[in-house]
Amino acid sequence: MKDGDILVFSSITFLFYFLPLVLFCYYLVPCKFKNFILLLFSLIFYAYGEPIYVLIMLFSCIVDYTHALIIDKYRGTYKAKFALISSIVINLSLLGFFKYSDFFISIVNNFTNSNIALLNITLPIGISFYTFQTMSYTIDVYRNEAPVQKDIISLSTFVTLFPQLVAGPIVRYSDISHDLNNRVHNFDKFYEGVYRFIIGLCKKVILANNLGLIWYSVKSTPYDTLSLLTSWLGIICFTLQIYFDFSGYSDMAIGLGKIFGFDFLENFNFPYISKSITEFWRRWHISLGIWFRDYVYIPLGGNRCKKSRWFINIFIVWFLTGLWHGASFNFILWGLYFGIILVFEKLFLLEYLKKIPKWTNHLYTMFLVIIGFVLFEIDNLSGVLSYLNSMFNLGNSIVDKTFFYYLIPNILLILFSIICVTPIVKNILDRYKYIRIIVLVFGMILSVAFLVDASFNPFLYFRF
Repeated sequence: MKDGDILVFSSITFLFYFLPLVLFCYYLVPCKFKNFILLLFSLIFYAYGEPIYVLIMLFSCIVDYTHALIIDKYRGTYKAKFALISSIVINLSLLGFFKYSDFFISIVNNFTNSNIALLNITLPIGISFYTFQTMSYTIDVYRNEAPVQKDIISLSTFVTLFPQLVAGPIVRYSDISHDLNNRVHNFDKFYEGVYRFIIGLCKKVILANNLGLIWYSVKSTPYDTLSLLTSWLGIICFTLQIYFDFSGYSDMAIGLGKIFGFDFLENFNFPYISKSITEFWRRWHISLGIWFRDYVYIPLGGNRCKKSRWFINIFIVWFLTGLWHGASFNFILWGLYFGIILVFEKLFLLEYLKKIPKWTNHLYTMFLVIIGFVLFEIDNLSGVLSYLNSMFNLGNSIVDKTFFYYLIPNILLILFSIICVTPIVKNILDRYKYIRIIVLVFGMILSVAFLVDASFNPFLYFRF
């Protein structure tokens, strides 16, 4: 297990001891102190993993708090615009320094044959998420789409909220500005929050972790020795793993949000049932897509411009989407890969897809998504090409003993996981409330048992 995985594993374990104390204090104090309690415990939770980086988060809070006040005071003048630009530059500079400095140094070294030492800076947990959140605040205030927050405790609570601090969803200030000081607490909301949290925990601990064991075993095997079916089985397991890993954490965050009275936006809407890549990206990591749409794509001109400019806007957004995911060329390649597909769909493919059977559309979409995850997960181009070769080279063995070694013991896990990426299970749980209670109880017990016994508990979106 990597250092980052150990940190996340211990943080999730810490959460079980930490959450009851938070809830006790939160519901004990009067409403006017609830934000302070959330802020205090959010900082404690964050400091548990990385004490020194709490200062960076607090600095971000102060920067955006003061800049928004300036924007509000001098609204409509050059001072407001300067404050907005200053806030964006400071936020992006922090993100760029901690996340991309070594990446750019390595590029310079490669192109100039120099030997500049890498900084080897530890990436602050969740910096990509909370940076985008703080930026959304000042931008929304500048656009007059959200009220300025004059209480620094409330604003800092928004930035540091521990339920979604590590990996989103990306919560925009305008979406919860009302909830910050006027949220509602009741039993129904608390129950729904507990339910969503346990569902997310089950996705992460029971499904994602066990699917990840299969993928990591396949990934650690020399790619040129993999049979065709083994390579496909491995990347399909990763495709399932990353969905349950990330959507599971989003469910946990949304559930905890409801427990504390917040209504976070949904982040996933069964993306693997999509019939096009365009639809897939409306269903996958919804909060990130909305952020790039509202703060990058539309300001660039969106589709209200010449077609050539429209396509450039798409490529800019997807280049930045790839770069946001990580300081590596494979992420940039992954982003541009989907940018190219989306351009082709907008040019002619979407019209063609409407004329063919829906199951064919689904196969087309999942095929491209799976290929995309090869680019996403394997961090060097030679490895990507080698793995793709093992998936499509009919000259290799089609099937071998390794394939059955991984498939047979895990066939029920894989089949159940495939069912769970569709709305079938959700519809059953929504319709039959007594089944939901059973899932709550046994899901919690089983998840805790897996956590206690687990030696493998990676968290894929930790690195973002």
